[in-house]
This record gives sequence, structure tokens and C-alpha cells, in this order.
Amino acid sequence: MFRLKTIAAACCCLALLSGCKIIATADKHTSASNNSAQAPDKGFDAKVAELWPSKVLPYAEGKAGKLQDVQAAAAANADDAGKKYGYRETGSSNPYTVIAQIDGKIVAANTESRAATIDVDVDGDGKADAQIQIGPVIRGTAIRDALDFVKFNDFTNQIDFAQFGKAFNTYINDNILKPMPRDALVGKTVSATGAYPLPVTGQLPLVTPLKIEVK
Repeated sequence: MFRLKTIAAACCCLALLSGCKIIATADKHTSASNNSAQAPDKGFDAKVAELWPSKVLPYAEGKAGKLQDVQAAAAANADDAGKKYGYRETGSSNPYTVIAQIDGKIVAANTESRAATIDVDVDGDGKADAQIQIGPVIRGTAIRDALDFVKFNDFTNQIDFAQFGKAFNTYINDNILKPMPRDALVGKTVSATGAYPLPVTGQLPLVTPLKIEVK
């Protein structure tokens, strides 16, 4: 009797599966929106290049506060600081991503790693107050996450949303970071506008620059 029930259950499962089609992620991605073409990065890269001068930079310039002010506001009330200087999508459990203006002296540089960084002292005490990513590998999606006109629900799926974040990093590396000097950085001054997720207290902000100049 048990054997008959098992066979019957197996037959039912086969009947149900015969009416289903499992679509591979790549196939599903290809058949999605215009931003989800077979080569999605190319489309997203073009979109970022279009948005950069017309929307991204004006938005960042309007939101940015001096790093000292952003940090002080975040220490007092992270949500208030986030609303003033950055953005977090409604309903998200992620920290706010804020935009800050950083002016100071480079006190350390890690250029051996592909995820290269410089540490910047903004208050003259000789200690780093922020760490700025200088590529070519850029961690995180801080630029995308700081923009209030980029919403997850505007994308077909999580893959598209992630690709758009990567497209910002690609644009930054190709157009902003590649021209930067890499030698003898320690002791030079830097001026940058960049985005970072509000960190846990005691951690250096990891800043992704939208603009940067080293002298």
C-alpha cells in the first residue's frame, strides 16, 4: 500500500513539473527591460555617463557638507544627518549613504592593492579622518546608494540594480581616478567630494569620490 502511494505521489510531481519551465538567470535577464540587454553593462555605462553631469554632480554638490560637519551630525543623530546629507531608500535597513567634502593632507597611501586607498587628515592632528578609494577596484556601491533619484523598484531585478551600481564605479575609475598621480602621495593635499555609508562608530569613513584633486 505504501509503495502504491509513493508511486502515485511521484506521478503527480512529474505531472506538475511537466507544466513548468525553469528559466536560467541569463535568459531571464536578456528578456527583461531595455536596461537588461544581453550586454547590460554597456547600457548601464551609457546611462551613467548621461546622468553624471546633468544629475549626479549637481545633486552631490547640493547635498555635500564638510566632513567634520557630517561626522558631527551623524554622531548626534544618524538619521537626521542621513536625511540632510544623503539618502536611504524608504523601507531599507541599510545605513544612510551621505556625501561629504573632504579637504586635507594625505597621511597614508595603499597603492599596492588593486583596491587602493589614501588616508586623509582633515583637522591637522596628523591622524586619518577618512579613507578615500582610488581604484581601480572600488568596493561597495556608495554613489548609487546616495542618489535619491535611483530607486530599486525602477529596476527589473536585483541583478540590474547591482549592475547599475557597478557602472558608477566603472565610470569613476575610468574618468576620475585613472588620471590621478600614484607616486609619493603621502604629504600631498587632497580635495574631494565623495559618498560613504555611515560607519559604525570608531571606523574611518570609506569614501568613494565623485570628484578628487591631489596637489
